Amino acid sequence: MFARSLLMGTVFACAATTGLYAAEPLGLPPVPVPKDNPMTEEKVKLGETLFNETRFSMTGDVSCSTCHDPEKAFTDSPLQFSQGINKLAGTRNAPTVVNAAYMGAQFWDGREPTLETQALQPFLNPVEMAMPSHDAIIEVVRGDKDYRAAFKKVFGVDRDDITIDLVGKAIASFERTVISGDSPFDRYMYGGEEDAMSEAAIRGMDLFRNKARCVSCHTTSQTFALFTDSKFHNLNVNFDSISEGVEELASGFLERKAEGADVDVTVLTDKAAAELGRYTVSERVQDIGAFKTPTLRNVAVTGPYMHDGSLKTLREVVEFYNRGGRLTDEAPINDFQDSGIRPLDLTEQEIDDVVAFLEALTSPQFADVAQE
Repeated sequence: MFARSLLMGTVFACAATTGLYAAEPLGLPPVPVPKDNPMTEEKVKLGETLFNETRFSMTGDVSCSTCHDPEKAFTDSPLQFSQGINKLAGTRNAPTVVNAAYMGAQFWDGREPTLETQALQPFLNPVEMAMPSHDAIIEVVRGDKDYRAAFKKVFGVDRDDITIDLVGKAIASFERTVISGDSPFDRYMYGGEEDAMSEAAIRGMDLFRNKARCVSCHTTSQTFALFTDSKFHNLNVNFDSISEGVEELASGFLERKAEGADVDVTVLTDKAAAELGRYTVSERVQDIGAFKTPTLRNVAVTGPYMHDGSLKTLREVVEFYNRGGRLTDEAPINDFQDSGIRPLDLTEQEIDDVVAFLEALTSPQFADVAQE
């Protein structure tokens, strides 16, 4: 068993024989690790280096950490849309890597099933790192003596046997160490510290579980809390931008997909198609406009919010839900909106209390992350 150590403000504690973490932060379950990619300390170190490698971008100045900055709780806050090479903007707000290891699928629309496959997509996307092919990534790795030595040590492969799949496995192994719990909520709920949260946060927790119904999607249990159901929901965020022509847009997207259009490229370069959400993956009508439930851990320091970064503050988010998924009381809903999204009738004080609870979900290593 490797010793518990701090790595870029995260916890690494791996039991190699079981493939699961030992001594997880308070409030979290064991991290799931695939059998074909067991954790080792050397693999995690290699993955961290690859995560920060700017040579994997066409301009040589963008890495995974550009949009998932450890100093910003692994986001690019306060940007609304992530920026890749030459400051090109995509269509989605960068979700945090923190606790992504627990997610059932990756990206806002769940288009990749694992961290291993997710890690490989930004390399090729024209508005992210814009490399011509994965072969170009492998040329960088094979041409670097330190990488050759590291891949030999970690995977037991020589230069010509280094593959893009091994790159993805190393990066994913690092990302599985980017976990955080131990928040005031965790100390209160799972550690028995009655004074760990403020009175406002305690009231907010009760609202979160009951009147505000947040827990319906941002799930918790008696032993741990992931604050996500890893499902997809249409909240009515920005849906009005496609509502009038949604049927034509949806059918047109499927035609492009059938002709070979890359979903990863399309959703980050076509703003209208991006709003189709989970539908671009599942092709199910009921998934139009649906996006993955994000974790709420460290949410106070990872704004702006929603898949498109359209809400700047936590209070705006709670007010949006309080109005039943509307930016204003007069705004329409849509035919695909999740049935659970309806007005909450929270008072101003209750909104403040829910925000106080959300602020109590910040882990200590991210407590000093500034929100601009």
